This record gives sequence, structure tokens and C-alpha cells, in this order.
Amino acid sequence: MNKEDMVKSVMAATGQAKAEAEKSVDAVFSAISETLKSGGEVRLAGFGTFVVSARAARDGRNPRTGETIKIPGSKAVRFRPGKGLKDAVN
Repeated sequence: MNKEDMVKSVMAATGQAKAEAEKSVDAVFSAISETLKSGGEVRLAGFGTFVVSARAARDGRNPRTGETIKIPGSKAVRFRPGKGLKDAVN
């Protein structure tokens, strides 16, 4: 499913026009992004939790030359599925 499919699904479920459904989908994605940017976590009961986790800096190896390189630390978004989602998939 891509964003367009999501918009169509929201249109079918709510009876909204395409423009309104697209605004709704964009608003949800924006709210999730802003919350994660500020360091918070997003918990959707029955669906799952989005959290930001920190990756530590580490040493790596260039596979072509074998040279050791420094890989800087970064942040990554993680998703932990909730019980409702797990049950629906299984």
C-alpha cells in the first residue's frame, strides 16, 4: 500500500472527498514525524509504537580497501507492533 492507496482507503471509510482525505493522511503523518523529531514516542493502541533509538558511533571497514573507517552515530525510527496488529497478521 502506498500513500495514494491509503488516501483511497480513508475516502472509502469516511466518505470524505479526495482532497480532504489526503489532508487527513498528511496530518497523521506530519503529527507522527513532529512527535518523533522532538524526541517523543507515538503509541497507537492495538497497532503499535514508533520510537526513536540512538545508534552509537562505531568503527567499520571499507570492503574494497580493508581500511578502517569511523561510522558516526545516528538516530533511527523503530516500530514495535502491538498485540492487535500481531493477532491480525497471524
